[in-house]
Amino acid sequence: MTSIPGPIVLVTGGTRGIGRACVEAFAASGAKVALCGRSADAAEGVAREIAERTGATVRGYAADMGNSDSVDALVKSVSEDLGPITVLVNNAGITRDGLLMRMKNDDWDEVLRTNLNGVFYCCRAVSRGMIKQRYGRIVNISSIVGLHGQGGQSNYAAAKAGIIGFTKALAQELAARNITANVVAPGYIKTDMTANLGEDVRAKLLDRIPAGREGNPGDVAEAVRFLASPQASYITGHVLCVDGGLGM
Repeated sequence: MTSIPGPIVLVTGGTRGIGRACVEAFAASGAKVALCGRSADAAEGVAREIAERTGATVRGYAADMGNSDSVDALVKSVSEDLGPITVLVNNAGITRDGLLMRMKNDDWDEVLRTNLNGVFYCCRAVSRGMIKQRYGRIVNISSIVGLHGQGGQSNYAAAKAGIIGFTKALAQELAARNITANVVAPGYIKTDMTANLGEDVRAKLLDRIPAGREGNPGDVAEAVRFLASPQASYITGHVLCVDGGLGM
């Protein structure tokens, strides 16, 4: 495992699934890591568990990703507690699936608010400090659904596609300040979000994956960790699919 020299990392949606795997990977590399979730108790509990196991500095926070004041307060608290944030991983996301003709306004608004607005709020808040220190790594978690669409997920697909366009624009704005901004687009990853898929749906998905297996959160975390590392300093505005070939 390649070491990352002393970063201070913020991972949103870090209490489970891909987010938690990212926290684990950065903590194992010796980083100081802040994770946030909707519940302070859950976030602090996960942080304690990972800190005790790895010996790393890991802190848990609660924040509402769809509220700019809450995000600004989160970034301020992390910076005061741990120091200037050098790596941001935007992973927080929700689903409210449904066919377009039946989709309620709230289902559309809530997914866009959390999944896309939250990325904007976090990047805006964190980039201020990164610009001052002339260094930063931003990795935004999208999905292959943002590249190829998925019936019944028009809200989710719109948000994830928006993340890709947003990140490419952000990469152009920040590149001259030694700040990279990239996207990781996972495919079918075994998480709580996919746990409710029926066996028939799961079988059909596996048939379409050339690698012949579902991914695990660690597969995504390693891609994120690489893009956040000094070794990826000449990669920006890129979309890295971690999907076992599903998007081909």
